[in-house]
Amino acid sequence: QVQLIESGGGLVQAGGSMRLSCTASGRTDNTNARGWFRQAPGKEREFVAAIHWFSGNTDYADNVKGRFTISKDNTKNTVYLQMNNLRPADTAIYYCASAPTITMLHISQKLWGQGTQVTVSS
Repeated sequence: QVQLIESGGGLVQAGGSMRLSCTASGRTDNTNARGWFRQAPGKEREFVAAIHWFSGNTDYADNVKGRFTISKDNTKNTVYLQMNNLRPADTAIYYCASAPTITMLHISQKLWGQGTQVTVSS
């Protein structure tokens, strides 16, 4: 089974930047779509961004468009989330996820990483 390992979280001041990484290991079948979700305390887990491994197509939540960029490095089997102009509302645990397609990331069973905490201070 594929395993997803996130890294790069931490504490940053509002307006700052941070880059998250998600590296996949093991079998990567049915993981053509990779993406990021986040969950803040007391809130539902929400979609952030996704990328298709082969086509490079991307998808973003409206509240991160223009600030976050998802990218990938095929040689490292790693997906990145570059987060700029961070806001306190971005504070959450960020989870890497995978599914066969981007659409299925939204609506289907997903594989999850362990999560990494991102805290944005005022």
